[in-house]
Amino acid sequence: MKDYFALVDKDSDSAFGIGFPDIPGCFSAADAAEDIVPNAVEALQLWAEDMPVPEPSSHEAIVALPDVSNALAEGAFLVSVSLKPMW
Repeated sequence: MKDYFALVDKDSDSAFGIGFPDIPGCFSAADAAEDIVPNAVEALQLWAEDMPVPEPSSHEAIVALPDVSNALAEGAFLVSVSLKPMW
């Protein structure tokens, strides 16, 4: 099992946006906070069915990324999302 960090942000007039700094193009959304992790897991699993996934970065490496650092400073947050083997 690999654990990836998902960056979650929300504007006052939108759903929660979920993106994976390690996997550009893999994203999801959630209308309610309790749906963030399940939707992120689903997006990651669907991505892994068709696309190669890189090794996950450490927390330190993720928060050091300028885009992530800026988003966190503006109120975004990180959640850990597990990618379970499909076999």
